[in-house]
Amino acid sequence: MTETGIRSDVPQTPSPQRRGYTHREIMQILSGLLVAMLTSMLSTSVVGTALPTIVGELGGQEQLSWVAAANLLTMTVSVPLWGKLSDLFGRKRMFQLALVLFALSSVAAGMSQSMGMLIAARAVQGVGGGGIMALVQVILGDVVEPRERGRYNGYVGSVFGVSTIAGPLLGGVLVDTQGLGWRWCFYLAVPFAVAAFLVVQRKLRLPYVRRDARIDWWGAFTITGAAASLMLVLSLGGHEFAWDSPWTFGLFALSAVLAVAAVLAERRAADPILPPRLFRDRTFVLTSVASHLLGIALFAMMIYLPQYLQIVKGMTPMASGLMTLPMVLSHVLSSLVCGRLVSRYGRWKVYPVVGLLLVAAGLALLSRLEVGSSEVAIGLDAAVVGTGFGMSMPILLLAAQNAVEHRDMAVATSGVGFFRSLGGAVGVAAFGAILTNRVHDEMTRLLAASRVKLTGTVDLGTPEAIRGLAPAVRHVVVHAFADAMSTVFLVAVPTALLGAVAVACLRELPLRTGASSPSG
Repeated sequence: MTETGIRSDVPQTPSPQRRGYTHREIMQILSGLLVAMLTSMLSTSVVGTALPTIVGELGGQEQLSWVAAANLLTMTVSVPLWGKLSDLFGRKRMFQLALVLFALSSVAAGMSQSMGMLIAARAVQGVGGGGIMALVQVILGDVVEPRERGRYNGYVGSVFGVSTIAGPLLGGVLVDTQGLGWRWCFYLAVPFAVAAFLVVQRKLRLPYVRRDARIDWWGAFTITGAAASLMLVLSLGGHEFAWDSPWTFGLFALSAVLAVAAVLAERRAADPILPPRLFRDRTFVLTSVASHLLGIALFAMMIYLPQYLQIVKGMTPMASGLMTLPMVLSHVLSSLVCGRLVSRYGRWKVYPVVGLLLVAAGLALLSRLEVGSSEVAIGLDAAVVGTGFGMSMPILLLAAQNAVEHRDMAVATSGVGFFRSLGGAVGVAAFGAILTNRVHDEMTRLLAASRVKLTGTVDLGTPEAIRGLAPAVRHVVVHAFADAMSTVFLVAVPTALLGAVAVACLRELPLRTGASSPSG
């Protein structure tokens, strides 16, 4: 496939002082970026609570998993493309294009009359969301020098924590509120996207130069294809098809072949989407590995802590959302504090190392939860994990941005985000398989031990269905889920520990006070 030569606007690399941004202007720009990021992240987490209601109205139970998988798939595979596109066509216009795509697809999702229409809208929404997630950090990197970026990255980390954890709570409120309903899970994003568009239009002023550039079409096809094939098998394996089916083996093989083709394509491309020189940078590789492992642990918390609260503790979606507040608040506080400390003292390595160790410790504590565990213990354990996430995620990204040349800042930023999202997909698939197998094994053991006789099949589809079981059967199911989720949290511990090892192997490069390339 040939590459097409085009001329495009790309940001220069002057320091923030030459751009003339004051702290107040940076905060105004950041407010628009954070609103967009909050809206994008909420769109991925808020829909989970509404899915049973959506299926009840639109039908298509067999397509249920695609509503979430389509969004996650397109968001993940599009992240590295947005970074390169912003180099070619400019940060501001690409960010605004992402907002427009996101807003229009949100309206389409809210107006959906069938599951097919909803899935298609969610796929486009994921493309827009991927652009928002990638370019928020890229634009912040253009506006703020690395030494000062820590304090602002703290706000970004706070929004990430709030949106990913609070989404199920908001979804429960919207679905249960008279006059709103599940469609407002999508409509709610539109005014925020419009507000972010206007703020960026008025406040963001990035100078541009003209240059010759080429679109790496072959690289785009192979990278996207490899990631999409892997995401499909991880998202749908065990649900839409069995893990030992031809679909699984075929998609894994396709992903491997396209990954090899992507390496060859990027080595030959004049202007590659993921430049091979990034993978010769020790800091970029190790921060990507640590972010990937952190993404695995993050999704273990996002997906399975609410399940424990709703299935084992019998909480409603709204109550389980409230129980995650200790994790949200600790995430926000640690992000802000660590960001300011990094900006003040210029040292950054200690925070993600300690943070990942705290994530591991918190997951180990959660693995000890039982049916009778108190809400106070659950909240404290979750707060430990939230503190670790807040200390790790924004600082890892800052380290990657600081290590590369400014010309690679956009692709490095989107690359780290890509590997973190891919880690989330791996985590969901792996932990889902562990949970299913452990629940089956524990139920078999507990039924035999209690001598409970089953009549027919046991419906484990929703927490409501479990609460409607006969008391003796419900006792078995709840204890089986408690034991299985303990295993999930325990298995997640090594991923956080390996992430801490990866960060410990980093060289702590001094944070730049301008846009010059890092030395060493």
